[in-house]
Amino acid sequence: MSASAMLRDPIRLIPLLFLALILVGTALLALPVATSDGNAAPLLTAFFTATSAVSVTGLIVVDTPVYWSMFGQITILVLFQIGGFGIMTAATLFGLMLGRGLGLRERMATQVERNRIERGDAVSVIKLVLAITLVIEVVVAAILTARFHLTHDFALGSALWHGIFHSVSAFNNAGFSSFSDSVMSFQGDPVILSPIMLAVIITALGFPVMQDLRAEKLKWSRYTLHTKITLLATGVLLVTGFIAMLGMEWGNPDTLGPMALGEKALNAAFHSVMPRTAGFNSLDVGSFRDETITVNYLLMFIGGGSAGTAGGIKITTFVVLIAVVVSEIRGQRDSGIFDRRFGSHIERQALAVTVLAGSLIFLATLYIASITDLAFERVLFETISAFSTVGLSMGITGDLPPSAQFVITVLMFVGRVGTITVATALALGSGSRTFRYPEENPIVG
Repeated sequence: MSASAMLRDPIRLIPLLFLALILVGTALLALPVATSDGNAAPLLTAFFTATSAVSVTGLIVVDTPVYWSMFGQITILVLFQIGGFGIMTAATLFGLMLGRGLGLRERMATQVERNRIERGDAVSVIKLVLAITLVIEVVVAAILTARFHLTHDFALGSALWHGIFHSVSAFNNAGFSSFSDSVMSFQGDPVILSPIMLAVIITALGFPVMQDLRAEKLKWSRYTLHTKITLLATGVLLVTGFIAMLGMEWGNPDTLGPMALGEKALNAAFHSVMPRTAGFNSLDVGSFRDETITVNYLLMFIGGGSAGTAGGIKITTFVVLIAVVVSEIRGQRDSGIFDRRFGSHIERQALAVTVLAGSLIFLATLYIASITDLAFERVLFETISAFSTVGLSMGITGDLPPSAQFVITVLMFVGRVGTITVATALALGSGSRTFRYPEENPIVG
């Protein structure tokens, strides 16, 4: 396949564009002006940080506000803004500004990058994404800026910077913070934590859900099956995560233990949201109890809604698999939910994405555990967080050897673009074979 043909293929175009942005970000962060001490950052440090920003993960090997200069921090912000908004969306907008319009291939590419399902075309999706991006980021930035300035006595310029940085980071589910301790210094301030939580929840739903909500308002019966599954499962996971966090960490002296009831509830809610998509933390994740860490494994692996800024295998993938298991236990021929059945190709896609994700995490964990003396649960937490583009860490990222850091960068990149690419390739390739082999079933179980 020629280079021009490869670039025109949406399945190959998306990873290539993300990779190109990572390389540009690496070059900028490797400049001496990008660091606070004026010395050029090591190439691996720049590459790791650029990959984490573009993939909207949030894992860091150096302290963001200490190590990077204002130029470096602005570069990181721009990288996760573009990464979250979508390379293909930005490219399409650029084409529109040049007056070239949208051809069939450009429409397909944009829909593929956002994993758009059935309803609406690329232009309407882009307009919706742009409108929601501007509104939410401006509103959240204004609230945070006012709070930092009026309540926490930040100078206006400093408050504005921290407000904008956290607003953009929250909207894009990036998890980067302009504070060394993330938002742990504000664990008792609901006016800081709540807007960040809401921004993360909204964008983790995915843009197809937002478009459906805009079109149908509160008419549940008219929502698509995708929207119903995403809304229901999101609510269940948020409530489950909140109850688990509150119950398991209630008496932990290093997390919720010393807090009053209101602060416990606030921080439990915050940490029920963050493992599913964003890497902010108001509590010391490294001090979580083992059972809490186990719950976080599951929340991170599932992730958020499709076609948004969240990572993981996605809510719909998880629900499809659960439905398949339930239907098999009941001896039913079809699996589904809300009086709708899933196509067999959707079931296969869900299984493929999950198995591939689990395999990558297993191999990465096995490798890193074999070359380090780090506790297995911390390594597993790191690899799941990287693949699911969550960004939470138990504090080992900076201690990983270079080869392990490179493995983490691969996980972040694959976690951001791999599931989209695999799912799209499976969808476009389904039904292409014109014959079927004879059926013969092996013994299972």
